[in-house]
Amino acid sequence: MKNYSKVFDTFKRNYVAIPLEVFGSDPYKTLVSTIMSARTNDDTTLKAATRLFEKASDLQSLGKLSELEIRNLIYPVGFYKTKAKHIQELSKMITKVPNTREKLMELPGVGRKTANLVLNRAFKIPAIAVDTHVHKISNILGWVHTKTPEQTEKELVKIIPKKYWPEMNKLFVSIGRQFTSKKKLEEFLKEKGLI
Repeated sequence: MKNYSKVFDTFKRNYVAIPLEVFGSDPYKTLVSTIMSARTNDDTTLKAATRLFEKASDLQSLGKLSELEIRNLIYPVGFYKTKAKHIQELSKMITKVPNTREKLMELPGVGRKTANLVLNRAFKIPAIAVDTHVHKISNILGWVHTKTPEQTEKELVKIIPKKYWPEMNKLFVSIGRQFTSKKKLEEFLKEKGLI
């Protein structure tokens, strides 16, 4: 039996809030901020998303903004021109955020990780969103031996009890943000008796 409960209990006790969680259960804000967050620091994303949501608090008002307006509001997030195009396109495609992985992944700029995060955070549908933190920590813990986040997700859904899915990304990202180097992360996990 793996040490799932010990890991999750330890991570909960050492949890520090993640900036983008402020958008919590709002499907629109969760979707758009998650699209914006790819390859961008959370603090930069939070500032840009806050600016955008002040002008466009829902999909309907977002649809009234031009691509250039969106671009100016979300700068300096990484790949802001491409993301502005995707955000503007999705505002024309949907009137409400879909609640299935398949439908979410039909939207521009939405991959599996983004879809899983939206399902998990906004709709409370169990899913494991695997980013670099979840991938790295799961490998260090020895739960998986994978090369990519996609492989990690496939393995984790087989072994992690579903009750842990909703909090996995949030807890692992919080720990990963606190212990940014592999060495510090391993020291923390050893100190807590997890590896």
